[in-house]
Amino acid sequence: MQVTLFTRPGCHLCDEARAVVLGERQRSAFELEEIDIESSDALIEEYGLRIPVVVIDGVEAFEYSVDATAFADLVRSGRTGL
Repeated sequence: MQVTLFTRPGCHLCDEARAVVLGERQRSAFELEEIDIESSDALIEEYGLRIPVVVIDGVEAFEYSVDATAFADLVRSGRTGL
């Protein structure tokens, strides 16, 4: 399973989402990639103010906040999306 976390520096919601994702990563096996949207104008245009965005196996699962229970259910079950 591949989890991608789209963030930007100085984003407190991103810090909170990262904590949820990293906390679950201690219990569940998945690949994690964190992408700073500031690295690309295209990413800024796509994600802008919606960050953080969590994508699981290519499907957007969360934006703005990550519910720890829902995230755990998704990665443990192998489902994508809510």
